[in-house]
Amino acid sequence: MPLALLALAIGAFGIGTTEFVIMGLLPQVADSFQVSIPTAGYLVTGYALGVVAGAPLMTVIGTRVPRKTMLMLLMGLFIIGNVVSATAPVFGVMLAGRIVASFAHGAFFGIGSVVAAGLVAPQKKAGAIAMMFTGLTLANVIGVPLGTLIGQDIGWRLTFLLVAGLGVLGLLGVARLVPEQPRPEGVRLRHEIAAFRNVQVLLAMAMTVLGFGGVFAAITYISPMMTSVAGFSEAGVTWLLVLFGLGMVSGNLIGGRFADRALMPMLYVSLGGLALVLALFTLTAHDRVASAVTIFLIGGLGFATVPPLQKRVLDHASGAPTLASAVNIGAFNLGNALSAWLGGIVIAAGLGYTAPNWVGAVLAASALVLALVSSTLERRSGSAGQAGPAGRIVAGAGAGAASTPSLGAGPEVPANR
Repeated sequence: MPLALLALAIGAFGIGTTEFVIMGLLPQVADSFQVSIPTAGYLVTGYALGVVAGAPLMTVIGTRVPRKTMLMLLMGLFIIGNVVSATAPVFGVMLAGRIVASFAHGAFFGIGSVVAAGLVAPQKKAGAIAMMFTGLTLANVIGVPLGTLIGQDIGWRLTFLLVAGLGVLGLLGVARLVPEQPRPEGVRLRHEIAAFRNVQVLLAMAMTVLGFGGVFAAITYISPMMTSVAGFSEAGVTWLLVLFGLGMVSGNLIGGRFADRALMPMLYVSLGGLALVLALFTLTAHDRVASAVTIFLIGGLGFATVPPLQKRVLDHASGAPTLASAVNIGAFNLGNALSAWLGGIVIAAGLGYTAPNWVGAVLAASALVLALVSSTLERRSGSAGQAGPAGRIVAGAGAGAASTPSLGAGPEVPANR
């Protein structure tokens, strides 16, 4: 794997840390600004919605800028947002800083996925994407617990300053290690938007929303579930989240490895396993050891879906993948917001703290159904297609993309092998 992937992983590490570390610092931030915990929770919601809105907006801007330059600009935006958050005199300014930082999130991962895929041979593309996302998963193992500890013991403002420092490292890494990639000729915004006419791209994004939504239906309420049902202390919950992060790292690497060999079977196994484990979590949540094992499996199975889903979006939007890739990152955050809302509804209905696990199981099972539908449509499209110039089978309908195209097939993804 090229060393340039390390620079992308460092940027991903910083972004993952700033996204999740706020959850462990809400009491300190609320006390500092003299607001309630629910009000401080807008820092989480605002960030997630900022990712959803910022991913397409920043990617559209990036269509006129070389990808390396755009990655550097996004890291600069990330640094500014975290510095504003760290130095905010009032709550509203901190919320604005969070939103500014969130605007870098989706586009960085979206453009970064395309860059990572273009750095390696076709059979290693999902592995390269997974390598970049390893930074995000490691953030949950190292960055978030360490940032939470620093914020609780020294001050939350220092945490966000240190996160800004990670952004500086990411910026320098991209500038030094990522090769120059001029803006592809002939690529226009209308080409990027046209990818959303491809039903396979939309199905992959829907799988992203539902699949990862299944994960966060349970994890959003992990603290009250584990303290009230399993009997863990608050300190114990921190270590459970580290265990969840380790599962994410493992699942991400496994998903990237096998997605390059058998993408759809990898999705069937991970989504089906995720639905089953989430359903069982309603029972295992009553036992400390069983719940710890289950949390690890949820992280592993949930993140095993990320490389194959991201690669599937890139495959079916191969002529203009950047916007679709970035919007798919926003879909992860949309799934987070949707599942947290649904989980809150079942808890408020008096069904207990384990009820969100059933919500997650249904969401993951729905994603599995969409995966089966997607595969069926793809087979039918292939059988109904006609031979292309090189003897390939080309789908007779859709956005003009070949059935299961190579990521390096179009001018959008230059391969540096």
